[in-house]
Amino acid sequence: MTGTFINVGAVLAGTAIGLLVGERLSEGARQRVLAGLGLITLVVGVDLALAWRDTDPLYVLGGVLLGGLVGEAIGIEAWLGRLGDRIQATVSRGEHSRVSEAFVTASLLFCVGPLTVVGAIQDGLTGDYDALATKSMLDGFASIALAATLGWGVALAAGTVLVVQGALSLAAGLFEDVLKGDALSALTSAGGILIIGISLKLLDLKDVRVGNFLPALVIAPGLVGLADLL
Repeated sequence: MTGTFINVGAVLAGTAIGLLVGERLSEGARQRVLAGLGLITLVVGVDLALAWRDTDPLYVLGGVLLGGLVGEAIGIEAWLGRLGDRIQATVSRGEHSRVSEAFVTASLLFCVGPLTVVGAIQDGLTGDYDALATKSMLDGFASIALAATLGWGVALAAGTVLVVQGALSLAAGLFEDVLKGDALSALTSAGGILIIGISLKLLDLKDVRVGNFLPALVIAPGLVGLADLL
């Protein structure tokens, strides 16, 4: 879990830097920082989403659509929002706060995508944390931008990273022979589409409730496995 610990440290360090920098920025400058992060996130999402060229796009389409329906039925986004609101109510003491928004947005940004899954599994199986080290650098810079605009709630996402990536690393053996070929491409593409959804929120274009699409990360590669069985 070395890579996960590095990732957690990067998020915390980036948040600290972002808080220091954010206090010195005007509201307009903070909005430009968030917009810049949104544009970069959009490019990353599109690049990953195009991995569906390496598999049957129907796996990705089915995974995202079915994942959205399952997530909506379960209420994942609402659950994340309530958790963030509970934390916000505890720490804000009635003052205006964006803790909930920061926590949910950062958690989704840091934990959705192939680097999270593949990197954590690679770290767990072989001890090679190069992929997570790269992800840590990206998350660190994203933490700076998010914390500068949304506040210290971004640091809470470090806990999400620890739980999600830590669990994947510890259970890595279960995925060793599953996430490869078409299944990995389907996961990568579905993750990229969800990242595009995050970018739309960062750009203040539309809140597509990305949390409710998280089951797509399981369903898309699952459809590949189902097709292979049939």
